[in-house]
Amino acid sequence: MRCRSAFNAIYLLLAWLPLFVGCSTLVGHPLQVVRAPNIVVILADDLGSGDLADTTARSLIPTPNLARIAAEGLRFTDAHSPSAVCTPTRYGLLTGRYAWRTHMRQGVLGGRSPALIETTRPTLPSILAAAGYRTSGAGKWHLGLQSSGPTDYSKPLVPGPTSAGFDRWWGIPASLDMAPYLYFEDARAVAQPTEKIQGSAQARKGGRGFWRGGAIAPGFRHEQVLPDTAARAVAEIERHHKLQPAEPMFLYVALSAPHTPWMPAKRFQTVEGAGVYGQFVAHVDAVVGEILDALDRTGMTDDTLLVFTSDNGAHWTASDRQQFEHRANGNWRGQKADIHEGGHRVPLLVRWPDRIGAPRRGESSDTLIGLTDLLPTLVAAAGIEVPAGAAPDGISFLPTIVAGADGLRESIVHHSLDGMFAVRQGPWKWIEGLGSGGFTAPKRIQPSDGPSGQLYHLEDDPGELNNLATTHAEVAERLQRQLDQVRLREAP
Repeated sequence: MRCRSAFNAIYLLLAWLPLFVGCSTLVGHPLQVVRAPNIVVILADDLGSGDLADTTARSLIPTPNLARIAAEGLRFTDAHSPSAVCTPTRYGLLTGRYAWRTHMRQGVLGGRSPALIETTRPTLPSILAAAGYRTSGAGKWHLGLQSSGPTDYSKPLVPGPTSAGFDRWWGIPASLDMAPYLYFEDARAVAQPTEKIQGSAQARKGGRGFWRGGAIAPGFRHEQVLPDTAARAVAEIERHHKLQPAEPMFLYVALSAPHTPWMPAKRFQTVEGAGVYGQFVAHVDAVVGEILDALDRTGMTDDTLLVFTSDNGAHWTASDRQQFEHRANGNWRGQKADIHEGGHRVPLLVRWPDRIGAPRRGESSDTLIGLTDLLPTLVAAAGIEVPAGAAPDGISFLPTIVAGADGLRESIVHHSLDGMFAVRQGPWKWIEGLGSGGFTAPKRIQPSDGPSGQLYHLEDDPGELNNLATTHAEVAERLQRQLDQVRLREAP
């Protein structure tokens, strides 16, 4: 293929640059770098592609720290989570494999669900750990604990993060609106959920912030989880710098916000433009700033490859759009959980000062990327071979990061909350069904005399308003065949 030859040529060129030694000439193979970079992945929860202050004119939330990452690195404007909801996206990010290849064909896990990641599956942290990285994570896990449910928090939480490749883990089991409410460290609960808490209404409806009633550990406070996660992430950076500076670090920071409950700290409650949600996004941005400051303070900034993204689009409803000018999901149709672009098009920022030269900093790329691509990309950046069978649905976009090349990914599969599929190729997007497949009504529409699915040309129609399935039936049929091939393809 013409694009593959171009990538190979770029890699040949890179092989002679003094930044690398022994650079492979094959796309997808690792770069043998002088020193393996530290890697930090920050995953926000329900942050929309339009929430960043410098993305669109209708983003009304101050996000100076995210703007700093974009200015010092690269912004990817056509990035997508593998699902429009959180659990399957987290699975895809850590394994490079679509979660719908498991038993999870729709929905998300709960706070007492068994582990979704198979104990024999290579993961991003396990591959890096085998190559000498010190791996740690902080924040929201939401990938299940133990081998069968319901989870017993009085026993070791294995399988879990420590069986998925993390040397150290601290955080909460699932979303912050799902009981039981507790912290766990490595494979043990910090305190047992022996008390009960009543549910709370959404902040947009006058409540303290939505969460379900249920079991809670003594002293657990919902509003403290985001600050505690920030403190733990900073402590991991400082601990690594103090105790293991000669070894590379992998840190996965899975924020619980701006997912409900919306509970911004008091100092952010004067932020205007998007109500309590906007205040919480400003708090998220400040947490990112704490992590950036820790990297600066320890002298780790230049040799750290930092990725910031979100697990799906924002939960920004039609009533929110009526009340506020802010557009959390930009001008894209839909919201979290939906098959339309607002459900799965996510912000993606990458900063790597040692490898992204000053002339390219601040650039945007419209190459097509899925978060399943992070595993092969980051593993290759560390100079490591991707093990056989790992990341079957991931494609490295390292050539785009280090040389500005167009990506290798020609198509991508999308998946909604209730299991609706879509496939994207070039400007064309075919949705295998009618409706949103998620939170936006109507969720499902039964076909009558018209088409059975939705076909959109995103360049001409980014709002997905004009269904071309009838007038371009041959395109719909071609994309349906492609979707079927991906689903049927054996992906170990």
